Amino acid sequence: MNLELRHLRVVCAIAETGSVTKAASTLGLAQPALTAQLQRIERALGGPLFERDRRGARPTALGELVLARARVLLPAMQGLQDEAARLAGAGPTPARYRFGGVNSPILGRLVHRLAAAHPQAQITTYASWSADELAQLVGGGRLDYALVGVCGDAVPPAGYGLAWREVALEPVQVLLPEQHPMADHDEVRLVDLRAEQWVAAPGDGCFGDCFAAACARAGFTPRKVYEADVRGCIDLVEAGAAVALCQATFRPVPGLVTRRLAGAPLRWRLLLGWHPDSAGASFAEEVLEAAVAVYDDSLATHPDYLAWLLRHPDFGVRRSAPAGPLAGGAGSGVRTA
Repeated sequence: MNLELRHLRVVCAIAETGSVTKAASTLGLAQPALTAQLQRIERALGGPLFERDRRGARPTALGELVLARARVLLPAMQGLQDEAARLAGAGPTPARYRFGGVNSPILGRLVHRLAAAHPQAQITTYASWSADELAQLVGGGRLDYALVGVCGDAVPPAGYGLAWREVALEPVQVLLPEQHPMADHDEVRLVDLRAEQWVAAPGDGCFGDCFAAACARAGFTPRKVYEADVRGCIDLVEAGAAVALCQATFRPVPGLVTRRLAGAPLRWRLLLGWHPDSAGASFAEEVLEAAVAVYDDSLATHPDYLAWLLRHPDFGVRRSAPAGPLAGGAGSGVRTA
C-alpha cells in the first residue's frame, strides 16, 4: 500500500483525540473501519504507531516520527491548494454528479457522502444491468461516472475512451439460507455445492464463462442457473430453491448468511470509470477518494470479512492496482447478486 495524505490525517486524528473511537467520530467513519485503516498504515510503515490500552492511544517512537512529518506535510499541502485556488481566481466546484451503476453495494453511501460535501450539486443515478451500456452513456456524455464490477482477470468495457480505476477487489462469496448444511462453516468449498441449483442477476458480464470455468477447475458442471433481479435472487435462496454468488460487502439479510469460498476461486473488481475529456474528469479523483472511503466504511457491518482482509492484503482497497487484467491471477470473478 502506498502512503497517502488521507492516511496521515488518520494518524493525526488519532493522536489529537487520543482514541481510535474518538478519531473515527471526528472523521465520520465507523470505528472498525478506522481500525482496519490504521492496521494497514502500520503494516505499510513497518511497525505500530500507537500503544493502545484502556487509557487511550499514545504514539510510539515510530508514531512520533510519522506525526512530526505529517504536521509539516498536511499544512503545506493545504497551503498549496489555497494558493492555487487564489491564483486561479476561485476553485472549481462540481455542478452535478451523474452516476450509472450496476448493482453496486456502495452507490447509496457514495451519493450520501458527495451530497454532504457538495450540497449545491445536483446528483442523479441511473441503474442498468449492462456495464457496456453505462460505459457507452459515459462516453457519449450522458453520464459522468460509471460504477461497475468485472471479473477478476477481465478488462472493463472498452471502445468508449474511458479511464478506469479500481475501487476494491473482493473474493466472491456464496449466499445460503441459515438452515443450509454448509451455513455453519466459515468457508465453503465450491465442489461441496456441486448438487445445488444457482440463481444470478442478469447482465452482460462474463458470469457464464467465469463461473463455469471455476466449477470445471473444481471438477464438476453446475446444475440449473436461474436468472432474477436481486430481490428475486434473495427470494429463491430464502425458499431453499437455489444458492447465489454475492459480493463480500453484500448487505446482511435476515435468514441468510454469506460464506467465503475456500481459496477465493472467484474474484470481483469494483471499478469507477469516466471520460478524461469530460467535465466530470476534473472531479474524478475526488469521486474515487469518496468511493474508497465509503467502501472502507461499509466494512464495519462485515466484521468477519474485515478480519479476513487484514490477513489477505491482496484484496480490498489497493490504490496502486491497475484497472486492466490482474497479473498472475489464477482466479476470476463473476456477476453476483
